[in-house]
Amino acid sequence: MESIIQDIFKDVVLTEEEAQLLFSKLEKVSLKKGDFLLKAKEEVHDIHYIHEGCLRTYFKDHLEKEHTLQFAIRGWWISDYIALFGKGENKSVSYIECIKDATLFKISKKNFDLLCDEIPKVNRFHISNLELAFAAFQKRILENLTLSAKERYLNFVRTYPNIEQNVKNYHIASFLGVTTESLSRIRKEIANQ
Repeated sequence: MESIIQDIFKDVVLTEEEAQLLFSKLEKVSLKKGDFLLKAKEEVHDIHYIHEGCLRTYFKDHLEKEHTLQFAIRGWWISDYIALFGKGENKSVSYIECIKDATLFKISKKNFDLLCDEIPKVNRFHISNLELAFAAFQKRILENLTLSAKERYLNFVRTYPNIEQNVKNYHIASFLGVTTESLSRIRKEIANQ
């Protein structure tokens, strides 16, 4: 119990009582590659901490084309945030697929909010994580608007250094907003430098 709480709530000094309370609200979830944590139009009530593995969040447009929004690896949190934090809408707009066997710890938003009220350190931790996530999403939008596909790929490799062996090429291409052929050209160009 203690090691999981320390892993999830890094740098937060908790009393034994606080750690026990946090642990009591967590539920372990195991997923196999290809399993879905969430599908579009499902109700969303939980957030998930990734202890092991890799997941992918994607959206399908009206032509059923997939657009990868996020890869999530060890130490990251994942959910459909539009449904979780949106006002009045609690149905998922995206899919969350396991792309490498994963162990997650889930907590309902309701319980997490209560814990944030009861343990101010956890509230501060949560706000800090949200700030980092918001900054990362905004940075990604700016990169998509201003950087070349090659520069976006190099940033992807820096952000996810060990992910390529677990992720299909079309997932990476979808994340970067390029075709798989363009991704192959970019990789070949980098290899020849």
